[in-house]
Amino acid sequence: MTTIDPTQPDPEPMHRLFFEESGQPRPAELPGGGPAWLVSRYDDVRQVLSDPRFGRAQLYAPDAPALSGVPDLVNDPDLMFNQDGPDHLRLRRTLRRAFTPRAVARWRPWIAAIVDELLDRLETRQQPVDVVAEFTLPLPVAVISRLMGINGSAWDRMRHWSEHAFSDGTHEGEQVASVLKEFGAFGADLLTERRRTPGEDLISSLVAAADEEGGVPEAQLVSLVCGLVVGGHDSTMTMLGNALLYLLGERRDTWPRLGADEEAAGRLVDRLIHLVPLGDDRGSTRHAAEDVEIGGVTIPAGAIVLADCGMANRDPEVFPPATLHDLFAPLEAPTLSFGAGPHYCLGAWLARAELQLALHRLAARFPDLRLAAPMDTVAWRTGTTSRSPRRLGVRW
Repeated sequence: MTTIDPTQPDPEPMHRLFFEESGQPRPAELPGGGPAWLVSRYDDVRQVLSDPRFGRAQLYAPDAPALSGVPDLVNDPDLMFNQDGPDHLRLRRTLRRAFTPRAVARWRPWIAAIVDELLDRLETRQQPVDVVAEFTLPLPVAVISRLMGINGSAWDRMRHWSEHAFSDGTHEGEQVASVLKEFGAFGADLLTERRRTPGEDLISSLVAAADEEGGVPEAQLVSLVCGLVVGGHDSTMTMLGNALLYLLGERRDTWPRLGADEEAAGRLVDRLIHLVPLGDDRGSTRHAAEDVEIGGVTIPAGAIVLADCGMANRDPEVFPPATLHDLFAPLEAPTLSFGAGPHYCLGAWLARAELQLALHRLAARFPDLRLAAPMDTVAWRTGTTSRSPRRLGVRW
């Protein structure tokens, strides 16, 4: 696991985080001090994430230890990610056609149009320009808003909701609860509106699919909508900001090829997603329903398991150190950054498309783009489970 303490005033850039060497499953501690098992090798992590004996729902049983000191969306038992078995499949089926590679391919032209519109606006700004405010944030917000039929009046509130939905525990519990209540009311209103006047947006499709499926609790639909609203833009914004800091600050040699070759840009995006985590704590938590052997070690029934995807993505038995940081080399195996198994991230293809189009077209339009200040002066967005530059000044 990483040795970086996110409470320090000057945290390391995400691409510089130090990872311990992966190894056999071993005893570890939860962030709150409770006992857990750490799983870190690639094959072992894939097994934990794919094996139905390791679930999420039991993490929220009445007698389970709290995973967070304050309420947040990630630990909402109604969230699709926290369902298992038939309950999870029922919810996931409501979105089964929404984020397929074929669907995302149909969206690429209008995503590219949003990218170009933002780049046109960026070009008119006085330098140095904050690329976070002008590009890395508005792009994913505009994309998820179009998909879900959300108008621009909600955009500022979306960031406010995200900061509290993904709180790292530094916000007051009452404040988080109040914000999440407001956010839940927004999600419930969207569902009501789309039932009354359906359209071509994702929420209308979700409502129709849920009605067809039957038996989906309304609270789970509300959590699903809220998760799509904030998850659909926060992770892409975070990844894009961290990618630009890395590329412009330390890998400027990749910029010409990134702008000249869209296919190569896709491979680079895959490498960046693989190498640069969204946050300082990358353990994906599971509950063992019974004794299970993982990597020659028996994980006992009832144990909490931390599957560290960051360490697994650097397993030298799968990802040779010689090519690990070759940003244009195809990945030797599927990355675990999007998870694996039944909870594999639904938005993976959309995130890849946005990042590829954004980085390729930015590099093509601004071949001389560079940081306006040294990397160690970056102000970080903190207080949430993801971390990226709060501002990033650039010149060209």
